[in-house]
Amino acid sequence: MRLGAFWTALLLIASTALAGNAADGQKGDVLVSGSVGEPSTLVPILAADSASGAICGLVFNGLVKYDRDLRIVGSLAYRWDLLDGGLTLIFHLRAGVRWHDGHPFTAEDVEFTYRSLIDPNVRTPYSEDFLRVQAFEVLDPYTIRVTYKEPFAPGLSSWGMNVMPKHLLAGQDLQTTAFRRSPIGTGPYRFKRWVTADRIELEANPDYFEGSPKIQGWIERIIPDPATLFLELQAEGVDLADLTPLQYKRQTQTPFFQSHYQKFRYPSFSYTYLGYNLTLPIFSDLRVRQALNCAIDKEELVRGCLLGLGRVATGPFLPESWAYNPDVQAVPYDPRKAEALLAEAGWKDTDNDGWLDQKGRRFEFTVLTNKNLTREMSAQIIQRRLKEIGIKVNVRVLEWSSFLNNFIHPRQYEAVLLGWSLGQDPDLYDLWHSSKTKAGEFNFVGYKNSEVDQLLKDGRRTFDQAERARIYREIHRILYEEQPYCFLYVPDALPIVHARIKGIVPAPAGISHNMIEWHVPKHERKYEY
Repeated sequence: MRLGAFWTALLLIASTALAGNAADGQKGDVLVSGSVGEPSTLVPILAADSASGAICGLVFNGLVKYDRDLRIVGSLAYRWDLLDGGLTLIFHLRAGVRWHDGHPFTAEDVEFTYRSLIDPNVRTPYSEDFLRVQAFEVLDPYTIRVTYKEPFAPGLSSWGMNVMPKHLLAGQDLQTTAFRRSPIGTGPYRFKRWVTADRIELEANPDYFEGSPKIQGWIERIIPDPATLFLELQAEGVDLADLTPLQYKRQTQTPFFQSHYQKFRYPSFSYTYLGYNLTLPIFSDLRVRQALNCAIDKEELVRGCLLGLGRVATGPFLPESWAYNPDVQAVPYDPRKAEALLAEAGWKDTDNDGWLDQKGRRFEFTVLTNKNLTREMSAQIIQRRLKEIGIKVNVRVLEWSSFLNNFIHPRQYEAVLLGWSLGQDPDLYDLWHSSKTKAGEFNFVGYKNSEVDQLLKDGRRTFDQAERARIYREIHRILYEEQPYCFLYVPDALPIVHARIKGIVPAPAGISHNMIEWHVPKHERKYEY
């Protein structure tokens, strides 16, 4: 997109914003966010990638949400009753909430969303939590009763799932509906337009039940190349982005960035991993996966790729979680042990060409990752370390939408270098249970372990946190031992926001928890009405 066209788009959003809000001294301006990924869909129950989730989070609401201190609070439901030892939830919905098209929100929308989530014809990765429901009853237009088959600890938090409008989607194929590129929600921002491979434009919802956002326009610019995204920060064409560690520590330590932007650093709710396609013979041997874990220097990745802004990962839980197992220690970098394990598994350099082989096949595989500087650097370091023990690794970097649709969903890959963002409840059923391997689901590596399957079920059936902690710590231990992923590191979150954006309050939940209160003083606004 030409620069001139971009500024024109900004002015168009500004000129069409609601005049009634312009009189409010704190309301005005447009925030421009930069993303390296483009959403795959804006149907929230199908949105499985971070780019899609970010936009859905601005357009839709769930019944509940997490507040700044990571406590569950009401959203579309203003209160709830937990009865029968946790088997029954009664939600009391807010009256007077309207969809962005003016249609009233009611319990029928929640029921429609629930029915869609459990519909076997809908390829959603989020179905499992809702399949635990025995009965869903609409008691009146603003009251819902949910009864579970058995105690279900993540039950309340699962209703943070974004609710969809029945009056627009009933009878439609959610995979192909036009709604996926033109959504109507109840959230703080209303969808305006989506220009493919360029931008998504939103405008403030004047009727938002928590109060209309003070920043009246939101544009998500799609800039797949991280270097180009950084240039846009330097040109002040982007107000909000995530920095790489190199950008955070070195490239933004200049008078320009110090005066024009504000940087933040806090523990992220995510980890980065090297995931294997476990259906392939090359990765089916546990000794091979354990050898790769020994041969990859995770401390080197933290030093070289994160510049120390992160920690080595030992499994699927973060140190801040009560489910984290502190007894699981990262295997030290040990190439000699890796070679011994590989030899035991039958991988040796029989023809003295420098590469391990077995039955005439060289040990070679390709790692796919998306356009992300830190991940690209990580893949290159892994490539170099594995070459030292005779494994040939090819690295291929893909644009996000192509990565998902052409490789992850159809399982057309050997290994991937990716990351997971984690919820506050440690339930990992959707990621690791052997039943969650269908197209669009999250266990795309094909991990199967009957003991882990049972532990995942047990962890959902008790509300006792001490017992749940015991269960999840055992899952942590098993997953690190079996290495379906090589768990690499936990990066720090490193967002940067333009200095004219005021009202940002860092908290345990990060910086976006009070986004509707962000504002720009009138004398600092770039895009006036």
